[in-house]
Amino acid sequence: MNERNLTLLTDFYELTMGNGYLENGIGDNICCFDLYFRKVPDNGGFAVMCGLEQAIEYIRGLRFSDEDIEFLRGKKIFSEGFLSYLRDFRFSCDVWAVPEGTPVFPNEPLVTVRGPAIQAQFVETMLLLCINHQSLIATKAARIVKAAEGRPVMEFGSRRAQGFDGAVYGARAAYIGGCCGTACAISDRDMGIPALGTMAHSWIQMFDTELDAFRAYASCYPDSCTLLVDTYNVLKSGVPNAITVFKELVEKGHKPAGIRIDSGDITYLTKKARKMLDEAGFPDAKICISNSLDEYIIQDILRQGARVDTFGVGERLITSRSEPVFGGVYKLVAAEKDGVLIPKIKLSENVTKITTPDFKELWRFYDNSTGKAIADLLTCFGEEIDPNAPYTIFDPEHPYKKKTLTDFTAKKLQVEIFRKGECVYTSPSATEIRTFCAAQLDTLWDEVKRFENPHEYYVDLSEKLWEKKNRLLSDVCV
Repeated sequence: MNERNLTLLTDFYELTMGNGYLENGIGDNICCFDLYFRKVPDNGGFAVMCGLEQAIEYIRGLRFSDEDIEFLRGKKIFSEGFLSYLRDFRFSCDVWAVPEGTPVFPNEPLVTVRGPAIQAQFVETMLLLCINHQSLIATKAARIVKAAEGRPVMEFGSRRAQGFDGAVYGARAAYIGGCCGTACAISDRDMGIPALGTMAHSWIQMFDTELDAFRAYASCYPDSCTLLVDTYNVLKSGVPNAITVFKELVEKGHKPAGIRIDSGDITYLTKKARKMLDEAGFPDAKICISNSLDEYIIQDILRQGARVDTFGVGERLITSRSEPVFGGVYKLVAAEKDGVLIPKIKLSENVTKITTPDFKELWRFYDNSTGKAIADLLTCFGEEIDPNAPYTIFDPEHPYKKKTLTDFTAKKLQVEIFRKGECVYTSPSATEIRTFCAAQLDTLWDEVKRFENPHEYYVDLSEKLWEKKNRLLSDVCV
């Protein structure tokens, strides 16, 4: 993508607060923010972390141009001292994050930012934008790919995405979540996401007959010929005409790829089409289906015996139509006073909005006998886990539920991204992240990944962290 100045893609209050911090002499005070989410989309059991690379690119390019400064000066509410600060702005925070492709759960810090108050506050909007959008699409893709039961899923949603960035980065997130490729050509050029596709109904309509259209396409792409067979009538003309062209391809030494169906009763049509192709001598010809698919429709038609080899999924994936908001938030969890970092908590009558205070670390416990992830733990920064001692994990939502771990490996999930403003992390390629994501999803029990009433994965607080939170809940000044 061409480089754009996105510095002012921020909520205006990040600027007014920054000005206020500076005017009150606390702009350089060290503080900590956590980015996390409260609820898994679609009432699922897990989410997929995604969007970190774009967040890194934004932070690395943070500079206020002369045009930015003049725009803000024109608002007539910012001090010249603050505008001077912005002119010389250089990001100097420390940042840790969970790597892309990692399965994550509510209330876990996906990104932690520690540094001067103005800077740590300012990056809130874009961090949330990047992580919220791509984590939402990657999570939806993982669900759809699971429903496909090993069959390839192609992302076909560019034309229905919310804006061009939604199409480009949605394709990236869908690929990381498990899709085999995208219809979006620019995502292939810029990020290496394989571009895939066949033809539109307009191709068929451009020719005098459907058979003429099929023959013309086959002559252009004889070794990758997938024909769209539902422009007129799937079983009366589409599949018979495709078979005619496939036989002509075989006579010329080529192997036809298959057919695509984009409308109608998919289960019925694919059963009939499969029988027709097999009887004509094309058992290897693939059947691809599209048309407003999601994980539930895919699951249902496969249970009904649909004969499908690949799926093209569009609007319900690229927009996560069933639940189009990820809901990540960015909250202050600690602030420096007299050189000491003091835990901070936000209270609410809505219990789910009460924050977990302090500068923290996130751990994942793996069962050594199965390799499966069994629980996550939030600790105060610097706490260590003894793998040789039993550890009891509680379900914070249901304190009477607990699990004692004995034979486990504990791993910190966050990795260092920025150290004093310098990027110390190299983002993997989208293909590497996709492979990592598949492996990490395989560490989750199937009960956590089911669509309906998934098992609630344990995310606990260490005793030390729980005591800090409980003390603040009792003592916080109102």
